[in-house]
Amino acid sequence: MWSLVIQLLVLLVFPPLLVGLINCTKAVFAGRQGPPLLQPYYELWRLLHKGTVQSTTTTWLFRAGPVVALVTTSLAGLIIPLVQPEVYVSFPGDIILFVYLLALGRFALVLSSLDTGSPFEGMGVAREVTFACLAEPAMFMGLLALVKVSQSLEMVDLLTGKHAATWTVNGAPLLMIISSWFLLMLADSCRIPFDDPNTHLELTMVHEVIILDHSGPMLAMLHVAAAQKLFIPAAMLARLAITRDLGGGWIEGLVFLAVVLAVAVLVGIVESVLARLRMPVVPRVLTAAGVIAAFGLILQVTLP
Repeated sequence: MWSLVIQLLVLLVFPPLLVGLINCTKAVFAGRQGPPLLQPYYELWRLLHKGTVQSTTTTWLFRAGPVVALVTTSLAGLIIPLVQPEVYVSFPGDIILFVYLLALGRFALVLSSLDTGSPFEGMGVAREVTFACLAEPAMFMGLLALVKVSQSLEMVDLLTGKHAATWTVNGAPLLMIISSWFLLMLADSCRIPFDDPNTHLELTMVHEVIILDHSGPMLAMLHVAAAQKLFIPAAMLARLAITRDLGGGWIEGLVFLAVVLAVAVLVGIVESVLARLRMPVVPRVLTAAGVIAAFGLILQVTLP
């Protein structure tokens, strides 16, 4: 029971820290002081104490979108092993549930945005859905390659360290999967070079334009859900990178969180040295991520 509580607390409390760490890393590279590490928590606290402003054209879909987005991402996080190697939602084939929970959250957010009747938000929705159509197949192919490695259809078996010895044989396809998922993490969490969460340029926004009409606690829930969409792929990469079975306990949890923080620092470095891609280039990069995952799957299937 306590492990479940800790898992939920990590899913709800820890993700905004990654955003703060990314901002601090970018500030260091830019040679400036930058915002405090805990600035995302201050912003959430401020939003939770504000009221909401809703258009008269919106319906219950507008209010349900943030709730569904937060709940689905949290449930998806419960399927993967986080600080401990065990999970509380696990069954053969739960990899399908994992992907479709994230897709359901995106679908609810799209409906919430379209419910405002704004053509501007419709433009952002079109971009979000187009990018998702290219990203989800790459995620599936990476999962299928891990299914071949672990001989299991459960996320806990795909990501736990008991299959780490296969790195000596399957190192090349696993490295391809990690590279593909890192690109998907940047795209799905709307980070540079795919999107800029701090931009307010009307013709270049993707995620920010979708949540433009949300405010107060609804916007806070969307910020937490967005941080979770950064944390969950980072957690999956961390689980693949941990090459030893640490036997659970606090040591494994601390090592896992340290690797996740290292992934956040790497994201900050990428955002510091790269510029945002032009919009027509983004689908090409996502297609390249899918090709990398496909080659990883093919290579894994051909291995004995």
